[in-house]
Amino acid sequence: MKLRPITLAAAALAILSAVPSLAAAADITIMVGGVEKQIYLPAMLAQQLGYFKDEGITVDILSEPSGVDATDEMLAGVVQGVVGFYDHTVDLQGLGKYAESVVQFSQAPGEVELASSKYPDIKSFADFKGKNLGVTGLGSSTNFLTQYLAVKSGLQLSDITSVPVGAGDTLIVAMKQDQIQGAMTTEPTISRMLKTGDARILIDMRTLENTKAALGGTYPAASLYMQTDWVNAHKDLVQKMANAFVKTLKYINTHTGAEIAAQMPPDYYVGDEAGYIAALDAGKQMFTPDGVMPQGGPETVLAVLSQFKESVKGKTIDLSKTFTTEFVDIANKM
Repeated sequence: MKLRPITLAAAALAILSAVPSLAAAADITIMVGGVEKQIYLPAMLAQQLGYFKDEGITVDILSEPSGVDATDEMLAGVVQGVVGFYDHTVDLQGLGKYAESVVQFSQAPGEVELASSKYPDIKSFADFKGKNLGVTGLGSSTNFLTQYLAVKSGLQLSDITSVPVGAGDTLIVAMKQDQIQGAMTTEPTISRMLKTGDARILIDMRTLENTKAALGGTYPAASLYMQTDWVNAHKDLVQKMANAFVKTLKYINTHTGAEIAAQMPPDYYVGDEAGYIAALDAGKQMFTPDGVMPQGGPETVLAVLSQFKESVKGKTIDLSKTFTTEFVDIANKM
């Protein structure tokens, strides 16, 4: 397995100069929108548990700080799949491109909106008017959620400025230096910010109950999605991926945070194993137990994106083409 950051330009150059070596390296290459984030934990956990190997496939896991960059690389043919938010498949269809979630990892975003402790007067999202808000990348799912919460709170999109700061250290530095006054992020960045007292939680979407309150319903988030044409042409490989990930989700559902953390690379703890475990135990319910798209979830995502996303507003979106349960249904019978 190779784990490395990659840029679209570098990847495109590499694929042009070394196609044979790439093909020999892995049966499938997937891009994760920040592989160290707990919301995307199934990607590395499946690798660590040997579930890909059990299926007889080699999976190369690459990492990008932002889901939107990962999507771009899938469209460019650099990778075959993305571990990122399901909402990108809805957005892509509005642009005339078709991708589908083949395994649904989560039923809640696992995201929170943090407010900088330098601004105790920020009590609600509406108080962010005129402020800079951190997102992983422009066009990312964190950007989507930030824009929706702004509109829901009565703000105009022009009232806030989205600033791409990634996650982890880059986000933390941006907030410490007052480059941003709020940020949409996930674990383990959340726990790190709370531990130092540099931020507090304004809106919490790590549980189903809180997600429904913030977004109006179940919000399917982390998933494995692929271009529909590629899925139809490689059903055998997609099935093997689904088998491995369904086993992984069942493992998460039946093990403690400590047991799961013990399978992960130690550097994922970012120096705080106890905090990493606590966050896992608190947020495990975001994951689906079986990889199946939660009922009503796609409709919530469409309703959210329709509020502000020009690619979706006024468009007829066929939600049945944004996900499939074909592969997870088979995997769950094994």
